[in-house]
Amino acid sequence: MSDAPNDFFESIRERMSQTAYFAGIGAELVHVEAGKAQVRLPYGPHLVGDPDTGVVHGGVITGLLDQTCGMAVGSALREHRSYATLDLRIDYMKAAKPHQDILVEAETVKVAHEIVFTRGIAYQESRDVPIAMATGTFMMTSTPTTAGG
Repeated sequence: MSDAPNDFFESIRERMSQTAYFAGIGAELVHVEAGKAQVRLPYGPHLVGDPDTGVVHGGVITGLLDQTCGMAVGSALREHRSYATLDLRIDYMKAAKPHQDILVEAETVKVAHEIVFTRGIAYQESRDVPIAMATGTFMMTSTPTTAGG
């Protein structure tokens, strides 16, 4: 199956970029590869938590970090399995600047037998100036299946 890796990543790209959460907030999957994912969230008034300042709600950023870390997990497994967030720690560094897109990058740190460890970062202008950082633990909830199952 020489096309298996490409088919696998395309399957992840299709499934993850069409979730209800992504559609609801308007997020876009920018890139996915083995153990890594990058997402862009265009600024929009529906994301604002404080109308006086225009700052994006922290829950939006938390959900985005969770989903992007989950994408990194899915792409690291190299086979279709169900998994769920077991633990997610978010450290907020500062509020996101209003009227600017938010970028999120996540990577898989380690794949153990039934647990996967990830880390992620949300930022705007530079990774060196993060909005928030995440560490996540995901638990497998199924056995491996074929790419179609």
